[in-house]
Amino acid sequence: VAAILVIMLCVFTLIIRGKAKSDSAQAEKQTQTVTEDEKRAPLFSGLLCSVYFLYFCTCYGYYLIVTWLPSYLQTERGFDGGAIGLASALVAVVGVPGALFFSHLSDKFRNSKVKVILGLEIVAAAMLAFTVLSPNTTMLMVSLTLYGLLGKMAVDPILISFVSEQASAKSLGRAFSLFNFFGMSSAVVAPTLTGFISDVTGSKEISFVISACLVVTGTLIFAVVTLYKKKATQRIASA
Repeated sequence: VAAILVIMLCVFTLIIRGKAKSDSAQAEKQTQTVTEDEKRAPLFSGLLCSVYFLYFCTCYGYYLIVTWLPSYLQTERGFDGGAIGLASALVAVVGVPGALFFSHLSDKFRNSKVKVILGLEIVAAAMLAFTVLSPNTTMLMVSLTLYGLLGKMAVDPILISFVSEQASAKSLGRAFSLFNFFGMSSAVVAPTLTGFISDVTGSKEISFVISACLVVTGTLIFAVVTLYKKKATQRIASA
């Protein structure tokens, strides 16, 4: 009986010590999480605002394609009904594998997420411009295909992941609300402005050029802000 009591006492002692260590480790982990969360950007920081604006510019080009591409192809490129449907559907069809591939690439190379975003945005801007600058139908279809593959659908999951990493946990929901607000506001601005430009000039080509310039502007602002933050972080770390 004494031996059993001694064994039970030893077992209880080990269990209590293990639980105490586990609670201590969990508390330390929570403290580290809170500390890391405090270091994240506030809701209207320069970095997050640059992401919001970049997403507006990205969605502007996409909703321009969705709403006015069929009309542009028919009135200014001479496409018929079947070809218009094929060209418009092509952007969405190739966007799905592009989104899957680049989101996987972003997860695999997490430290290069900003570079992936910048690369995709620059190519998307070039393809928007080439849509109206293409000298023939083949180049036009190639431009639309590459835009669908490397444009909004591809960069969407990477930007969402970037916002989740930069925003504080306490304001993450509001950060995503602002992110979506800027994206959807372009769905109102792009068709309306393009229609106005078309009425004034009689052509929609300048609207595609404007969308490409917007994407380039948003990309440059995002690049400058991220570079500034990176240098500021390095200065603080070396101090």
